[in-house]
Amino acid sequence: MVARAWCWALRRAGLRRGASRHLPAWGSAAFSSRSPSSSTKDGFLKEKRAEIMSRGLPKQKPIEGVKQVLVFASGKGGVGKSSTAVNIALALAANDSTKAVGLLDADVYGPSIPKMMNLKGNPELSPKNLMRPLKNYGIACMSMGFLVEETAPVVWRGLMVMSAIEKLLRQVDWGQLDYLVIDMPPGTGDVQLSVSQNIPVTGAVIVSTPQDIALLDARKGAEMFRKVHVPVLGLVQNMSVFQCPKCKHETHIFGADGVRDLAETLGLDVLGDIPLHVNVRETCDAGQPIVVSQPQSDMAKAYLRIATEIVTRLPTPPA
Repeated sequence: MVARAWCWALRRAGLRRGASRHLPAWGSAAFSSRSPSSSTKDGFLKEKRAEIMSRGLPKQKPIEGVKQVLVFASGKGGVGKSSTAVNIALALAANDSTKAVGLLDADVYGPSIPKMMNLKGNPELSPKNLMRPLKNYGIACMSMGFLVEETAPVVWRGLMVMSAIEKLLRQVDWGQLDYLVIDMPPGTGDVQLSVSQNIPVTGAVIVSTPQDIALLDARKGAEMFRKVHVPVLGLVQNMSVFQCPKCKHETHIFGADGVRDLAETLGLDVLGDIPLHVNVRETCDAGQPIVVSQPQSDMAKAYLRIATEIVTRLPTPPA
C-alpha cells in the first residue's frame, strides 16, 4: 500500500507514481525519430529546459536548520562512495557527541542508505506537512528508498528527478543539524548540478579507488565542483590496500597511490586511506556500519581520522 507521505510527496512534486507506466519501452517504435508522441515529449522537455535556463541560475537558499552541508561524490560508481558517506556521517557524530548529523541519499535511481542504515518504512508528516527523517544510530536519514517499494525501479526523466531532489531538500523537517551529509549518485549530471546550484554546499569530498579508470572520473567530479564554485575539501583513497587475513601480505589490488598522484595534480589534499576489507562490506550489507559495530577496528579508526580531517577544513559555521 502506498504510504500517505509518498502520495503527498509525489503530488507536491507533480509526479504521480503511475507516471513511469506512460514512458515507452526501450527499442519500441515510440522512440523512433518519426514518432509524433516522442517528438512532442522531446519538444516539451526542450521548451522546459529553455525556460529554466532563461531564468538564469537559481538563487541558493540554505536548508532550514542545517548549518553545514557536505557532499560525497565520485565520478564512477562502485568505488565505495556510499559506504564511505555512511561511515563518515557516523564518525562525525562519534568524534563529537554534541554535533547533530543528518544523511541524505540523493541517488534517486539506486538508493542504498536505507539498507546500510538498517531503516525501513515511510516518513511521517509534521504539522507543517514536512516529511520527518527516519533515524538510526543517532543519524537522521532521508532517501527515495523510503518512498518507493524496495524492488520498484524509478523510471523518470531528468526534470522529474530534479523535482524529486528539490522535495527531498526543501520539504523535509531536518530539525537542527550541524552537518548534513549528502550521498551523491555517480557522475556529474542533473542531481549534482541541482544540489550545488540550489543550496550553499560547505564542501565536497571525492571518493575514488586508486584504479586509473576510476581516477579519470574522479578528476571530472572534482573539476565539476570547481566550476560551480563548491570547495573541494579533499580526496579519499578507498580500497587502498588488501591485507591477507592469514599471511598478512599486503596487495594493492587497484593500484598504489593513484589518488595521491591525482590530488597532487589538482592541488588538493588526501584526507585518508581506507583499506579493502571484507568487514566494511559485510557490516554495511547487514545495516551495522563498521564505525558503530566495530569501533576499535583499523577500518573504523580510518573513518574517524578522515572525519577529523574534514572538520579541520570546514569554515566556522554560522551561529
